[in-house]
Amino acid sequence: MSLVARELEAGGIPTVVVGSARDIVEECGVPRFLFNDFPLGNPCGVPYDTAMQQAIVGHALDLFESARLPRTTVQSPFLWNPADEDWKQRYARVDDSNRAALRRQGEARQAAQQRAAGEGRKRSG
Repeated sequence: MSLVARELEAGGIPTVVVGSARDIVEECGVPRFLFNDFPLGNPCGVPYDTAMQQAIVGHALDLFESARLPRTTVQSPFLWNPADEDWKQRYARVDDSNRAALRRQGEARQAAQQRAAGEGRKRSG
């Protein structure tokens, strides 16, 4: 997304990137960046928390209007889980306690994807 934003900016279309990978986005040099310290894939907030998501979009629009210098980064005030400050240590962690269950879930997902692909080929063929 960062590279797309840079291309759009080069074409005269202003952008704001909302993201969670601060080091990557800042290295790409986007003009305006709203950083949320959330798990990757969740840049606009906790799923189904529409109040948080609307507020984040509001912050992004404010940044769009207020940024005066190139490569402006603003960190949002939101926390992923205020009651759990150690979520980063556990989020997406794979270890001996969950490896077998995650493997089974992955294999089940792959099987479902293969079935769906097979059904799609039957319908189009």
